[in-house]
Amino acid sequence: MSDGARLVVVDDEPEVRAMLDEYLTAKGFAVRTAGSGAALRRLLAAEPADLVLLDITMPGETGLSLARHIRASGPCGIIMVTAAGELADRLAGLATGADDYVTKPFDPRELLARIRSVLRRMAETGPHAAAEAAEPAAAPDGRLPLGRRPFGRCLLDLDQRRLIGPDGEEIGVTAMEFDLLLAFADRPNRALSRDQLSQLAHNRDWDPLDRALDIRITRLRRKIEADPARPQTIRTVRGVGYMFVPGTG
Repeated sequence: MSDGARLVVVDDEPEVRAMLDEYLTAKGFAVRTAGSGAALRRLLAAEPADLVLLDITMPGETGLSLARHIRASGPCGIIMVTAAGELADRLAGLATGADDYVTKPFDPRELLARIRSVLRRMAETGPHAAAEAAEPAAAPDGRLPLGRRPFGRCLLDLDQRRLIGPDGEEIGVTAMEFDLLLAFADRPNRALSRDQLSQLAHNRDWDPLDRALDIRITRLRRKIEADPARPQTIRTVRGVGYMFVPGTG
């Protein structure tokens, strides 16, 4: 999905927009730029994007508000850009549903790797027809359809990378959230450290000052647990990290 993917770079600094436009265009992307929230809204109304690179701190409408608008409008990757050291901004961006983040100043090569990673995860998830969202009946012997795995009250659809709720309806998860669920599902009843989960699900080292992993788990608990305040499926293991407990929830 990387080649020819439609990117929008949103930043109030013209030199940043120009640099990223030139660099990402040379890498084969179809790039548009916007210097404000209003400009971004106009661009997306004219043509959807596959991924938006979104600066959080801008005059007028903030990147957080724009991220909520993008997420509510349809499938689109979001990478937030934050100032170095602004941990609260990173956490707020992830809470709005952003897929990833980079901090200024950043190496364009790192940004490129993150863009390709988000696009690859989105391509693996793929669009789903409405008819596919319904839960198919189990086989006569009660077995689940191939490619599906129980996860608490829900099901993981491994083939289409979907989370199916107890009512048979699809529950929206980001590509990184699904990878986190899969890391848990492959290692039931095992206490996994934050560093292990970061490596398994996101192929990166865990930063003790970064709460991104904990934010994602909090969001997942809201989606899969009967009582997110007392999680039974994804449990906290004090002093270690988290553990997936099958057959609960």
